[in-house]
Amino acid sequence: MKKFSKPLPLVLLIIFLAVIFSIQGFAQDQKKQPTKISLDSWLCAGPFAMQLPAFSDDNNRKHALEEMLKFSEIDLSLIRPAANLPLQWRDSTTTQWKELQSRGQEIKLTGPADNLSLAYLGTYINVTRWTQAKLILHSPQMLLIYLNGRLLATKTITGKNNNSQNGQKISQDITLETGKHLLLIKTLQDPQNNSDWTISASLSVEERFASPPPENTLDPNRTMSIPLLLDGPKPTSISLSPQGDMAALTVRQTLPPSDSSESWIQLYQVSNKRLLRTFRGKNSLSNVTWAPSGHKFSYISYNDTGGTLWVVDLDQGTSRPLLKNIKNLGGHTWSPDSSFIIYSVSQEGKKDRPGVKRFINMSDRQPGWRDRSYLYKLNLISGVKQRLTMGELSTYLNSISPDCGKLLFTCSLIDYTSRPYSQTELYELDLQTLEARLLLKGPWINNAQWSPQGDKILILGGPSAFGELGVNVPNGVIPNEYDTQAYLYDPGTKAAEPFTKDFNPSINQAIWSRNENVLYFTTTDRSYVRLYKYDLEKKKFTSINCGVNVVGRFNMAREKPVAVYIGSSAADPPKAYLIDLDSKKFQIFLDPSKNDFAHVRMGRVERWTFKNKKGTEIEGRIYYPPGFNPQKKYPLIVNYYGGTAPVTRNFGGRYPLNVYAAQGYVVYVLQPSGATGFGQAFSALHVNDWGLIVAEEIIDGVKKFLSAHPFVDSERIGCIGASFGGFMTMLLQTRTNIFTTAIAHAGISSIASYWGEGYWGYLYSAIATANSFPWNRKDIYINQSPLFNADKISTPLLLLHGSVDTNVPPGESTQLFTALKLLGREVEYIQIMDQNHHIMTYNKRILWTKTILAWFDRWLKRQPEWWESLYPK
Repeated sequence: MKKFSKPLPLVLLIIFLAVIFSIQGFAQDQKKQPTKISLDSWLCAGPFAMQLPAFSDDNNRKHALEEMLKFSEIDLSLIRPAANLPLQWRDSTTTQWKELQSRGQEIKLTGPADNLSLAYLGTYINVTRWTQAKLILHSPQMLLIYLNGRLLATKTITGKNNNSQNGQKISQDITLETGKHLLLIKTLQDPQNNSDWTISASLSVEERFASPPPENTLDPNRTMSIPLLLDGPKPTSISLSPQGDMAALTVRQTLPPSDSSESWIQLYQVSNKRLLRTFRGKNSLSNVTWAPSGHKFSYISYNDTGGTLWVVDLDQGTSRPLLKNIKNLGGHTWSPDSSFIIYSVSQEGKKDRPGVKRFINMSDRQPGWRDRSYLYKLNLISGVKQRLTMGELSTYLNSISPDCGKLLFTCSLIDYTSRPYSQTELYELDLQTLEARLLLKGPWINNAQWSPQGDKILILGGPSAFGELGVNVPNGVIPNEYDTQAYLYDPGTKAAEPFTKDFNPSINQAIWSRNENVLYFTTTDRSYVRLYKYDLEKKKFTSINCGVNVVGRFNMAREKPVAVYIGSSAADPPKAYLIDLDSKKFQIFLDPSKNDFAHVRMGRVERWTFKNKKGTEIEGRIYYPPGFNPQKKYPLIVNYYGGTAPVTRNFGGRYPLNVYAAQGYVVYVLQPSGATGFGQAFSALHVNDWGLIVAEEIIDGVKKFLSAHPFVDSERIGCIGASFGGFMTMLLQTRTNIFTTAIAHAGISSIASYWGEGYWGYLYSAIATANSFPWNRKDIYINQSPLFNADKISTPLLLLHGSVDTNVPPGESTQLFTALKLLGREVEYIQIMDQNHHIMTYNKRILWTKTILAWFDRWLKRQPEWWESLYPK
């Protein structure tokens, strides 16, 4: 055996030092105890004297008390306590929320002597980062604990025993996302329990979440959040009776925690905004359609068996179904004299033999493409129905003539010989003879409607709907056919007047006035949606201020110059508005979500533009975090679309910029060249460019934005885009390293595969890459595809995709994910299962939005915990 001599003391020394360092490390770990934050500030409502229900004898007392505790006297989801705010109690009595301060001690409540007593306590916890904590409460009495309106914990055991299993302590792990959270306690005192009615509460927070620490406050004001975005009643449409004296508002509301929602109709007297009647049920309801005369309107209710058309006669006080459980029932329109209704029904198309599918054409990939929609007439006096159209093509109602004798309807034919690979046929149908006369055939036609006199037809379509007649771009430039124009068409002479040719906004909706010789248009006007009036005699457009950034669906009274619309702004939720079209005075008519947003504090939104290298002004705007401090350094999120439409100044939406800002980010939105609403020459820049101009402008704009705003941290910049914007996210990372991280939702990594695989890829390319194909423009389809430049991407990238996206197939993200993984780059790929191009299912939309926020927190705030909680390693 070999003997150890001198090396032995060295070995012992190493062991000794290792033990010493271990002890020191243990001591340091022991010092890193969780931070305790006492919840000292409370608002109290009560105590209220209570009585046990009948037949709750002493033998059943404990069970009776538990049932009373769990019984909901008031809807706690509607409570948002504030000092001195009244709270309605039973017997029409009112109490107020009173401030209580514990200052590190217990709160002691005193109920009516010898009476069972109930009280509510509320406080707010504000966190500026995603936080995990432990909520600890002590009380010898019964408690229900709610966090943000949802039951968190229940304590039904009473007594002073400190054992947490059967005494006064309750401990619960909680997760707090960035923002303000309401902690609400419902507590019941049993006079037979001799313990004091005391409550104390605190948070135990690990060191990594304790800087800055959670704040205990009584300020009810909060910032924009995901529940505010999705929950609560939202106005979806509003319409006026012919006389303008009644308005029908359609409201939609989610039903959390389920993925379901409900919609209902509220009928109001316009003069005093008095609610007259509500039409509500479990079924989905369509928007209201008013009859042109009287006080009658119609709507459709849908269930699993089909649609039912209801007609409500307010003068007669009746509501009756005229069509019952019609499978695939579509829309409907009243005749100008209110004597009949034209409605549509779809018929299922012929199926292939089991196990195979033979594609008739490219559109046959779309589910239901073989189905055909036909027109029917319903006589409202006799109730007799008449079929008006049939055949190989679907027929779509556009307009009913003022004399009620004719219809305008369109058919769409596939035509692969030229763009857009389809032709629209506009027909006039004689309702007496059912003879259909072709009035017009061509591409780029959207819809048509008769003038009030029946001598002209208003047609909406692309710049090339009538050849070069409506085109206003430089020679040799192909127009963007998404830039919708308006034409006056004379069916007798077949002449068309392109009267919006020099009008920069793109047309969304058009309405003939029955009271004056004018047209009203809602338009995409740069990043706004505005209302314009067009004088047909003076040939002049006039902008009408509606008090909002974005005018939604617009509806006019038939016999009076008043109108209603749903409007929103960049930092203002949707509301229903009423406007007098003569005086141009508008007012908020109804605000269903007023209570939800009563204590919501928005950051300001302001316009910011720059000039590109050609000297063209590029529109943009900034969303500031609430409580913005210009002395601080903020991370930045850059948002864009870059396709044919601007990112308008809507509130909320699928990419809620207000929510991003509320998380502590500055958000910069820009409108690169190629979008509609800025004039045909501007929108034409989209054609055959596929991101080169847009990428250059985004990079240039971000650099100029950073230079102009020193409060932005140039080392913490993220970007996000979806669909074409998702493509832009991918493309940008091949051309710049300015971004710290990036998110692409439903992005296009290979232009060629999207062109052939997406249901509408080749149709979109008929405009975006006009006359350009993979075989004649490899410079676009290959060289500009991010997949073929994946080796240039070094930015951490999150790919998001609906698993059944039919617009941009998931393979577009899968391909780039595969490439970046093989290249060893930082990339994550999250599919949202059973979702298409838009993430619409309620709970999946919540998870998807949290995924976006958690990814940005990981890279821009250097806080990976939220992401790791959603997607553990």
